[in-house]
Amino acid sequence: MVGRQQLSAIAHTDHPISAPLSDSTVAHLLDRAIRSQDDHLLDLGCGDGTWLLRALQAHDGVTAVGVDISGEGFDHVLGEAARLGLADRLELHRQDVAEYRSTRKADLVLSVGAAYAYGGLLPTLNAAREHLAEDGMLLLGDCFWEREPDAAVRAQQESGPQKYADLPTTVAQVVADGWTPVYGYSSTLAEWDEYEWCWTGTLANWALDNPEHPDHDLALQVSASHRASWLGGYRGFLGFVVLLLRRTPPPASTEVS
Repeated sequence: MVGRQQLSAIAHTDHPISAPLSDSTVAHLLDRAIRSQDDHLLDLGCGDGTWLLRALQAHDGVTAVGVDISGEGFDHVLGEAARLGLADRLELHRQDVAEYRSTRKADLVLSVGAAYAYGGLLPTLNAAREHLAEDGMLLLGDCFWEREPDAAVRAQQESGPQKYADLPTTVAQVVADGWTPVYGYSSTLAEWDEYEWCWTGTLANWALDNPEHPDHDLALQVSASHRASWLGGYRGFLGFVVLLLRRTPPPASTEVS
């Protein structure tokens, strides 16, 4: 049996990172976040590692480590890295990000669409801080409410420990935790639609291509259920923002001698 976790991995084939962002947006964000050709990157919740592979291709000398509990797609991405001569600059670890301990501080920590693994926004910020070099950057992606949802939609999207706020409140929470945003990007509705259609469509295609598989019916059911909860629920309500953050320095002393 494939099981629900594997079905989710199949559904994310077209979007390995769980975020509604176009390829051009991803490239733009990485270009903004990587400041030096010898930067060391750490992606907490890296999906299959595609973002890190893109970063290595575009920035000679950059090294990268990715951590994800699934590990789905690691073999493919590591194979691509070897083919491109980048294997010595990329490590991928199948592990719970909450349990991962880095051996080297990162110049750039990425956590995009993975706050659920830590239980919410603020625990994610705290975890990233532990892995980050003193003058490092954090590329953080998380959901927020574009508009106030009705009670049913909110309950559906906030069924776990993670809760969302509107964008001003989300940014204010980040700032209050000791971070300064130096850039930001909010996903467009078109990016959300592309992501969701790929998610549901890839899973449906897999089921239709494998009619004899024991999980054929389950895959179609999961695809249809997700599509209904999106189109009839959170579409147009749930937003996604990526913030490029630096630590806020302590205030200068105002003591008068």
